[in-house]
Amino acid sequence: MKRQALAAMILFIILSGCDQLRQIAEELDTPRPLTEQEVVRGLKQALTIGADSAASTLARRDGYYLDNTVRINLPPEARVITENISYLPGGEALVQDIVLRINRAAEDAAREAAPVFARAVTRMTIQDGFSILRGEDDAATRYLKRNTYQELYQLYQPKIKTSTEKPIVGNVSTMEAWNTLTSRWNNVANTVAGRLAGLESVDVALDQHLTERALDGLFLKLAEEELKIRHDPVARVTDLLRRVFG
Repeated sequence: MKRQALAAMILFIILSGCDQLRQIAEELDTPRPLTEQEVVRGLKQALTIGADSAASTLARRDGYYLDNTVRINLPPEARVITENISYLPGGEALVQDIVLRINRAAEDAAREAAPVFARAVTRMTIQDGFSILRGEDDAATRYLKRNTYQELYQLYQPKIKTSTEKPIVGNVSTMEAWNTLTSRWNNVANTVAGRLAGLESVDVALDQHLTERALDGLFLKLAEEELKIRHDPVARVTDLLRRVFG
């Protein structure tokens, strides 16, 4: 009887120990809460990876030009130019060359976009980080847009302006042709007859319009990268990203 009691006591201690060990293991297996520093580091990492990917995608040859979602075309008001120039020998090819040059300028500018994003990422605060984490699927993209748009505009605009100022046919550039077209149109639209006919003047600054379209494409690609990191586990390429977005 004494031996049976002793065996029962030993078994009880062993089983109790197993329960305690199991409890400890479960506690160790439970993910620890994210710290504020981890959230911010994770978001900075996500933004850096996403921005690098978006910029490098567009910086490749034909990154803008062959992607219909971001390709930069002349503004709708330029239709008069494109329709009339197409009647000239080689005119249609000329229009395509203009569009190609503009997109090449944007691809060139995209190569320098990643460092601009990187500087904005370093300025992110803890409050910014939690706001982005709890925000919409494009919250990080909107944060970068608020903090980089003007700097990126200054980066893109001169390159696109230079592209539109290169002489094409008859030593006339895209910019000169655009200014001539719009000034003539506006002269008619601003007459009494033009106003009675409901004509509106065209006040589109060509390089501004094209730069804005180029940046629209850049932030569109950035938003796509952010969406992947938020919803596609495969896109979370580091342990920290898996913790923050998992």
